Amino acid sequence: MKTVTIEKRPNTQKSVASLLNNATLNRDTAFSEKDRKRFHLEGLLPVVVETIDQQVERVNLHLGNKPNDLERYIYLTSLHDRNETLFFKVLMSDPARFVPIMYDPTVGEACLKFSHIYREKSGMYITLNDKGRVKEVLANWPVEDVRFICVSTGGRILGLGDLGADGMGIPLGKLQLYTACAAVPPDGLLPLLLDCGTDNQNLLDDPLYIGLRRKRPSSAELDEFVEEFVDAVQELFPDCCIHFEDWKGTDAIRLLEKYKNKICCYNDDIQGTAAVALAGIMGALNIKQEKINTQKVLFLGAGSAGLGIADMIVAAMQQNGLTQGAARSNIALFDIDGLLDEQRTDLSAEQQVYAKANTPTKDLLSAIKEIKPSILIGVSTIGKAFTEEVVKAMVAINKRPVIFALSNPTEHAECTAEEAYKWSNGTAIYASGVPFDSVQIGAATFIPGQANNYYCFPGVSLAIYATNPKLVTDELWIASAKALADLLTDEERSKGMVFPPQAEILSISTKVAIKVAQAIFKAGLARTGQPDDIAKWIRDMQYLPVYPEII
Repeated sequence: MKTVTIEKRPNTQKSVASLLNNATLNRDTAFSEKDRKRFHLEGLLPVVVETIDQQVERVNLHLGNKPNDLERYIYLTSLHDRNETLFFKVLMSDPARFVPIMYDPTVGEACLKFSHIYREKSGMYITLNDKGRVKEVLANWPVEDVRFICVSTGGRILGLGDLGADGMGIPLGKLQLYTACAAVPPDGLLPLLLDCGTDNQNLLDDPLYIGLRRKRPSSAELDEFVEEFVDAVQELFPDCCIHFEDWKGTDAIRLLEKYKNKICCYNDDIQGTAAVALAGIMGALNIKQEKINTQKVLFLGAGSAGLGIADMIVAAMQQNGLTQGAARSNIALFDIDGLLDEQRTDLSAEQQVYAKANTPTKDLLSAIKEIKPSILIGVSTIGKAFTEEVVKAMVAINKRPVIFALSNPTEHAECTAEEAYKWSNGTAIYASGVPFDSVQIGAATFIPGQANNYYCFPGVSLAIYATNPKLVTDELWIASAKALADLLTDEERSKGMVFPPQAEILSISTKVAIKVAQAIFKAGLARTGQPDDIAKWIRDMQYLPVYPEII
């Protein structure tokens, strides 16, 4: 049990604020009679003294009376701001139930309405107007030992586009998942929004918009601002890992390339998405009993997510004996302007390495027939792009085609689980970016996987928290993918599952963290000493949602 020492004060409003208004220390009705007397809380609470389990029961009652998940999100967010321990007790009691409420898909709707449902400050907002004094502003955060900053500009929120300051729901939700899914202690986690304005005119015209009312800056000005922020973090919080999240694709790729070999940082949209997709592929290949270096992969979507997954697959193929060139030759990408072929002049440097000598085409079906992929991955945000003809074309080429429709939210999924299984007569191995129910095809029941990043990034972050590495390399993400894929049982694989059950996420994340920590020590990246028993060492530092003892 964590122990917190507070200064004893006379019976003043300041004394009340130190406990009832402190989300970390507040116990609400769980304050004992002794503590109510000690800290002058008598009369400020109902007479009943409850256990935390009784409080959880009341929270569940409240949630059951809410009309939809957005209202549940709002209620739980308010609970987090009032009583952090109870909030995490609720989330960790049933992650499979609460992650879709506090994160994808509900968080997308919450971000679309964030300015309108805003209630209480959480996290930090540093604006472009603070340029030149970012360190001074960042130093206002009351916690001295910040271990993670999840930072976004709101430039590309999920599949919803530029939401500016309304994107703050993403850093908040991501860091809550660190704790809910991997038991990373929450006191060193800082959600932060770098408010650089927005190009979303609807937000700029909204009188309730909470963000900076200006258009976004040039790339050069943004990079200067980010560099000032990164430098401030290194000075104020030297043991901090920066988690870049939901930046505009071109910014995300450029900034990750700039910093990934200099500081402890990662971009979950690129590396986390890639790792969980790779884990799904490895899970599918375990079902097919095939090796990754024999696969051909076609992407619908060639932005930061698609390129990140492609690069991670290439790295995994290289670990299995292929050269980089040979691995890249097994990857093809298709975007709004068609196949990335060598004749196109509009490709970025990151895209050019995947350009093919194939016949130029803007027809996905034609590309499938020519390339003959064994794996089709959708990261396009184009709903229903995987038509019946597309799925059947994959079936014609493969006995067990791997079809991942990873775009979110739900309406942006390239195809549903039911469509993939029905059109393939149950032969497809399917995963999506959003949850879908199981599907019955004849006598067989198929359980689609959700390639949600929370399968990897919480466990990776727990390993980072424990080992304090110098860098977060792709090899660590590959280690997380291997660990995740190996957790499935034969029975689960027989149902088409490529990810283990979400209900086991805390156990999953812990096992992933152990494997990643081992990889960090093996690579010589850790800034901590290696313990004799890594598994016990990690489990001993995980957070438990119990009220701290106050002395």
